[in-house]
Amino acid sequence: MSPPPFVALMRRYCNDYTNCHNFSVCDTIMVPDYTLHMGMHHLRGRDEAYKPATRRQFEQFPGLALVVNQIITNGERLAMRFTEHGASVRHAGAKSAWAGIGLYKWNGEQLLENYVEQDYYSRRRQLVSGVPNRIETPALAPWDTAAMPADATAEEVVRAVIAAGTLIDHPAILFDDEPSGAHRQRVLRPYSTRVNDLFSAGSEVAFHIEQTGTTTADFAKLDKQEVLHMAGIVRVHDGLIVEGRVIRDRIGLAKRMNF
Repeated sequence: MSPPPFVALMRRYCNDYTNCHNFSVCDTIMVPDYTLHMGMHHLRGRDEAYKPATRRQFEQFPGLALVVNQIITNGERLAMRFTEHGASVRHAGAKSAWAGIGLYKWNGEQLLENYVEQDYYSRRRQLVSGVPNRIETPALAPWDTAAMPADATAEEVVRAVIAAGTLIDHPAILFDDEPSGAHRQRVLRPYSTRVNDLFSAGSEVAFHIEQTGTTTADFAKLDKQEVLHMAGIVRVHDGLIVEGRVIRDRIGLAKRMNF
């Protein structure tokens, strides 16, 4: 049984490039104008922007590794939930594990674009406290993930919840570092949302959005209008979201608010 071509490409991305820190692989799996969107940042250009940013990550975490927690694909699009982990040379070797979700586009051979969020807010807390989070459960046979057809009905269910601004209230969704025992932080009171990317693979829907609203006391003392980016993968059954995971750019918001 051969994996779908997109899954095979991501296997090379994870194993041959990320876990080996081998930048030469980037040249074969990414187009020259590869673009990464994360929070307020838009890194355009594989060699000019993406590689230098990633190199800084590898320099801070010389042993950085990636564990795949979930993959969904419809053949044309793919989303991956993952955990990165390592020891920081900037923090006397303190260890941390942080979650991420990425939504990938390709041209049938190479990666074109990625909307991704990583829980750097949790990573910062771990590095300061010296208490690392656990690595989330690896996916079973991620490289054998089958492509599932898109489901427009499931997408509409998720779009409706996003538009209503009620993702944070959903009991079936885990946010940020909740799997490690952290409380669900109500970061923003949203009043508008923009969908940057959204697609489905069977009953599972991946999305990247940005909410505009005012910050809450649960996150910051200052009540301020701000934007919060997030990426998620949720599963829909009988018209309802029954499970899911969302990673938010809390670190970007915290830095803009100077804390």
